Amino acid sequence: MNDVSPKIKNSVRVRVPRRRGLRRDRGEGQPGVTGVARLDGKTKKLTKRLQPGDIAIIDHVDLDRVSAEALASCGIVAVVNVARSTSGRYPNLGPQILVEAGVPLIDDVGADVFTKVHEGDVVRVDGETLYLDDQVAAKGIRQTEESVEAAMTEAKAELPAQLEAFAANTMEFLKRERDLLLDGVGVPDVKIDLDGRHVLIVVRGYHYREDIATLRPYIREYRPVLIGVDGGADALIEAGYRPDMIVGDMDSVSDEALTCGAELVVHAYRDGRAPGLKRVHDLDQEAVVFPAAGTSEDIAMLLADDCGATLIVAVGTHATLVEFLDKGRAGMASTFLTRLRVGSKLVDAKGVSRLYRSRIKGSSLLLLVLATLVAMVAAIVSSPAGDAFAPVVADKWHQFVYWLTGLFT
Repeated sequence: MNDVSPKIKNSVRVRVPRRRGLRRDRGEGQPGVTGVARLDGKTKKLTKRLQPGDIAIIDHVDLDRVSAEALASCGIVAVVNVARSTSGRYPNLGPQILVEAGVPLIDDVGADVFTKVHEGDVVRVDGETLYLDDQVAAKGIRQTEESVEAAMTEAKAELPAQLEAFAANTMEFLKRERDLLLDGVGVPDVKIDLDGRHVLIVVRGYHYREDIATLRPYIREYRPVLIGVDGGADALIEAGYRPDMIVGDMDSVSDEALTCGAELVVHAYRDGRAPGLKRVHDLDQEAVVFPAAGTSEDIAMLLADDCGATLIVAVGTHATLVEFLDKGRAGMASTFLTRLRVGSKLVDAKGVSRLYRSRIKGSSLLLLVLATLVAMVAAIVSSPAGDAFAPVVADKWHQFVYWLTGLFT
């Protein structure tokens, strides 16, 4: 386990800007930071409503990296967590991201805060206390760089137990889903032809914006099938692309994405229940159902592989041991096995951006254009038609020079 800990420590060094000059109390000079309270038991739903200057009140045990980065990117001034941001089960990466970004984090304030504070209330955070109308609404533990580092050190001692649990979950999942993983039993038929094509699967996870940006030349040249996994569809739309297919339980994707014309594949429970199907039908859209026990990103990969894709490029998915553990759920066992299943076709976006280079360089294209123009001019001048065009060209040139000199006189 000695080689795991340094990776965990280094992996939390992410590019999240520190918040400087946090907003103070409105006109009263009180200490701490003040903002509008936004509450939700599910962090990924809350981030859709957050505005710069808000105070996020969440209920998130073992705050993971993706959630912390999403919170920090919203420009909030503080986070109040009902639960413990680090329970000690494993060294999760979220708390350190918030602390390093300069976002105050108060932990373990208790569930009563959801009854005392309501959406839209103006609240104040000072030290380890949350105030509403100058009255104490909740009190917890103020996390600092030192406390987060101490919690991470203690949590690293639990890594062996977490790895054993992860291995047990993996074996259990393999027993339940061996027909799907080995033979593709249960994969639905889709309208889009994936056979022999590249597929780009986008999950709104680690560094998805940067990865999509670096893949623009690849997308332009190879035109892969674009599959958005839940909120990954919105990530594609934000980048200027229309997803060809949307896969997921449809709880974190916008109505705009669901009605953009993409083919919809609803992730259902193994017994066939698909809560997301109702939302799709409410929008008068059609969808196919894919029952599986894994995650939505897993079934997107399995679908692409079973339909004959030659290459699967993954954006924002989980790739390392630290990321698997940071997600902190038994379902990540399915992701591990899925990657083994499609491993010969699967490439991470960062690998594509490092290996891929456009076949035509910009300088070569410019030289080609210039050579073509020179050849055209030479052909016109040397032909009888050149005598007719020469006076016209000379007249236009003199008009341009006269206009240009007039700008400076």
